[in-house]
Amino acid sequence: MTVASPTAPHLAGVTRADVLPAAAPTPGSVVSATHPMMGGTVGVHLRAVGPNDPAAAQEADRILARLAAWAGRLTRFEIDSDLSILNADRRPAVPVRPTLAAVLDWGREAEGRTDGIVDIALLDERLAAEAAARLDVGAGHDSGADRDRGSSSASRVWSLDRRVRGAVVHRPSGLRFDLDGVAKGWLADRALDLLAGPRSAGIDADGDIAIRLVRGDRWGIGIADPDTAGHDLAVLELEARDDRPATRFGLATSGTSVHRWVGRDDMARHHLIDPRSGRPAVTDVVQASVLAGTARAAEAWAKTAVILGSEAALEALDRPGIEGAVLVTDRAEMLILPSTQRWLA
Repeated sequence: MTVASPTAPHLAGVTRADVLPAAAPTPGSVVSATHPMMGGTVGVHLRAVGPNDPAAAQEADRILARLAAWAGRLTRFEIDSDLSILNADRRPAVPVRPTLAAVLDWGREAEGRTDGIVDIALLDERLAAEAAARLDVGAGHDSGADRDRGSSSASRVWSLDRRVRGAVVHRPSGLRFDLDGVAKGWLADRALDLLAGPRSAGIDADGDIAIRLVRGDRWGIGIADPDTAGHDLAVLELEARDDRPATRFGLATSGTSVHRWVGRDDMARHHLIDPRSGRPAVTDVVQASVLAGTARAAEAWAKTAVILGSEAALEALDRPGIEGAVLVTDRAEMLILPSTQRWLA
């Protein structure tokens, strides 16, 4: 996050945030706390209230610490995380604790909203894409994961039995989950729920941003250029609505330019798996940024837009709840959903 002016914080960047913290809060300044997390940088950015607001820094630190605790349960890169324990368990029915249960529940809901394009049960397919790039496996060759399970939707059928505390996951033996962006959007929204008092705030979960603006406030949110570091394609100037005490937004960006590999066969592979094929999506969308009411919804639809491709994406995004979208194609085009116009600075 870079502070562009005292009245217009500019949350810039897709995969990381550079922070200029306010040493002594002044009216309208932004107090920030950040920490490396979830493969990138997570930041809590709070608007100071009044000329003397020591609570802002304490609040930012408190929320960041809670974010770190939740992220530690949801990462697949720590063997003792709740997600790793679930993925390593071969039983068809596995109890999980409340935080993981809540994110799995959102993953199931996101799958339904996007007609199955968001699918959190594709970890093996993602790992197969990474392995193929490392081993320079050419087209027409499958990795071991593909041969073992393939991309059959029947093999990914799972359910969640919610309990008073946590849930029980029912799934085929060996089915493993990849929460990744789904967890980041959920974490940003959940952290925003912790906010105490009437202040504006932005929670940047490594590019999935949840924003709350109090009446009369506005923030500028930059959409990064995937081809030019430090450059924004557009800036969305978000403003609180006058008919409510606070307004919430979510902005997320997904694309194929990050976590991308090219082997000796010149075949590009990336981390966004199309559940219809079980392989990296073949798409003309390089990057999609979506503005919605929540960060988790924005993340789900940004990922969906990339996987669907530009023509189907623009049609899918034309729905209630989507405030705007900016797509970048491999033809160097920038496609803007008409509803975005009201937010463009």
